[in-house]
Amino acid sequence: MEPLVKHEGKVVVLSRVNVDTDQIIPKQFLKRIERDGFGEFLFYDWRYQRSGEPNPDFELNAERAQGASVLLADANFGCGSSREHAVWALRDYGIGIVIAPSFADIFFNNCFKNGVLPVVIPQDVRDELAASHARGEWDRATVDLAGQVIVTDHGVTVPFEVDPHKKHMLLNGLDDIGLTLQLQDDIVAYEDKRQIYQLTY
Repeated sequence: MEPLVKHEGKVVVLSRVNVDTDQIIPKQFLKRIERDGFGEFLFYDWRYQRSGEPNPDFELNAERAQGASVLLADANFGCGSSREHAVWALRDYGIGIVIAPSFADIFFNNCFKNGVLPVVIPQDVRDELAASHARGEWDRATVDLAGQVIVTDHGVTVPFEVDPHKKHMLLNGLDDIGLTLQLQDDIVAYEDKRQIYQLTY
């Protein structure tokens, strides 16, 4: 994974509570085993009409939202099934940061394992950011993981908390395998000693 220290990008607002993983990536698109190629199906049932044409009323289809890499969501984002594909779809679409008042636990942890930063902020702060965004007061934000702060382009600063271990993993671009490989020399030394012991006894 690429290290995530500071991210600056356009923000898209999704004002819907309890967005579940089946809406993020519907089940019919879960046939791939690779982690890429899911972005085109993100929010498929909301993004597209039955005709296959883009739904002009869906937030991500607005002209203002094109190229967005920060998603300002609402409460209990990522609920439902535990499918990791939901995070893969967001990442493949280009979303690297998801900001919300709360997340489903499994989705929250899957984000960190796949290089996406989930940021928890108070509901009232989220609502004011969404309202000011709707008024056209701002479009972009800088999310500083190292400093644990969000700064919008209209000058609002929002601090956030993050687990130190998960922060370390994102700052250094580590998933669970990468974290283990940091101890590769110790693992190899242990296995060498283990083989010698087995041959001796």
